[in-house]
Amino acid sequence: ELGAQAAIEHLFSLGHRQIAFLRGPRHIAVTAPRWNGIRNFAKAHGLQIDADLVLDLPGSGNPLSGFEAGCSLTEELVRRKRQFTALMAFDDMTAFGAIRALTNCGIRVPEQVSVIGFDDIAHSSLLTPALTTVRQPMPEMGEMAVSIVAEGISALHEKRRLTAMHRKLLPQLVVRDSTCSPL
Repeated sequence: ELGAQAAIEHLFSLGHRQIAFLRGPRHIAVTAPRWNGIRNFAKAHGLQIDADLVLDLPGSGNPLSGFEAGCSLTEELVRRKRQFTALMAFDDMTAFGAIRALTNCGIRVPEQVSVIGFDDIAHSSLLTPALTTVRQPMPEMGEMAVSIVAEGISALHEKRRLTAMHRKLLPQLVVRDSTCSPL
């Protein structure tokens, strides 16, 4: 939720008001919290979300399907002829597909449409333009998960009670070249 809020706040602060959204598949756990973060920010700042500019990714286990869906859904957005100056993608692969579709339609990124992704996968900084994204602290999340499991095993062996742990790691907005103020 915090990462999605940071992403939309970035677009909003640049001056974007017509923002398209490629939401994640409904069965993915992070889809609802990210969308809630976007809606909460929009409500707090008077930003109207145009339902015609919100499309959902289909569910698929194929990691490359995000790229393909980003491409086809962005083409659909362009065909709808609804103006948007920014596009917020569910993840970086979807953003890559969106950039490909926009480029194929003759739309310049970021000059005509800014694009922002989520996850900061390795290729995000290699794309042209380099992708603005939200970095998830994956290594820290992995270390924390291992630590919690190890503590659970230790508590089991020592026959002691394990208290519930809730830890939150903060995402980080990584501003690169795929976003700018609208013309």
